[in-house]
Amino acid sequence: MTKNEGTQRPLASATSISRRRLLKQTAFATAVVSVPYLAYGSAAFGKGKANGADAALDRALKELVAMEGGPPGVIAVIQRGQHREVHTFGVANVRTGRPMRIHDRMRIASAAKAFSGAVALSLVSEGELSLNDTIGELLPELPEAWSEVTLRQLLNHTSGIPDFSLALEFQEALLASLTKAPPPEELLSFVRDEDLLFDPGSEYHYSNSDNIVVGLMVEAATGKSYEDQLRERVYKPLGLSKTTLPRGPNLRKPFIHGYDLSENPPEDVSELVAAGWSWASGGIVSTPADLNDFIRGYVGGKLFDKRTRAKQRRVIEGGSSEPPGPGKNSAGLAIFRYETRCGTVWGHTGNTPGYTQFMAASPTGSRSVTVSINSQLAPPVGDPDAFKALRRAEGLAVCAALAGKG
Repeated sequence: MTKNEGTQRPLASATSISRRRLLKQTAFATAVVSVPYLAYGSAAFGKGKANGADAALDRALKELVAMEGGPPGVIAVIQRGQHREVHTFGVANVRTGRPMRIHDRMRIASAAKAFSGAVALSLVSEGELSLNDTIGELLPELPEAWSEVTLRQLLNHTSGIPDFSLALEFQEALLASLTKAPPPEELLSFVRDEDLLFDPGSEYHYSNSDNIVVGLMVEAATGKSYEDQLRERVYKPLGLSKTTLPRGPNLRKPFIHGYDLSENPPEDVSELVAAGWSWASGGIVSTPADLNDFIRGYVGGKLFDKRTRAKQRRVIEGGSSEPPGPGKNSAGLAIFRYETRCGTVWGHTGNTPGYTQFMAASPTGSRSVTVSINSQLAPPVGDPDAFKALRRAEGLAVCAALAGKG
């Protein structure tokens, strides 16, 4: 199986003051200016003082926020067993100077794809879905050309279904109605007349369309809404009290404000686009604390059995998340393996206007890391040097999570 060389991006970046700029950013042609916001300091909570790995992480996070093109703020959650530390630099709100906080809401972007995987694999574990179930069997109303695509191929991005978010018609519809999204099934209408990019299962190609179909499969198999299944199979078992899948653009306070750094001063785009425009592929709102609890439970096997987890971890070598995570990336079923110099973790990344996310955990889920910033850094969106610094910080965050005994 080969990795498709065409670079795909999650939903378009956007600004609130210029629809023309939004369209340009949707085509991923942005430029970034310097932002004069320096790190305010670090807060670490838990037992003991930061060890060498924690100190190295702090330096990298501070440099990231202070550099040209860096985000206004960053928050990293590191947990080793029961010991959790929170590292924050910069601000969650440029106007007020409020710091980044672990219980503030934020958009998690494509990290939401792991949630769709959690629901689907929970159903697989219980026999209500099979990884071999096809679109034709569960969703016969979708294009005939997609009928043989399986749930497995959707979860590991080998379906060949084009990414709806890259279609010109989608971009035009988004611009015309930023704060009101169509029903989820209509998102696929923007690519329903396009040919498959390749024979299903033959190549890897990251696509937002895949997880929209997964959400619809969940609904078809259970007779319940995808949102209800998230609450029943993910939020409740893991105690995610501040995680939701809204339809509109509003965020419940307090939240981490997301910024478009191509404007000077930075433009707040936190509530620019309705979450329904990405739905199961990227619409979830969560907090750094909830995201950490989710990835620990998801990787650690709290949501489905060991047999299903083993199937999830059969990877496509070189299949990358978007943006790429630290180290060597390989794609599993709604999860990515990140092989770093300090060890291997499993997780997901995400990016959307105003936010970039990374979450991962050790194979048992006992050690975890999340890194969240309040700007979009995902090449070619954002400053390339700032992205390199972010990826370095993510690697150091993995090292901090895996450091020490236990």
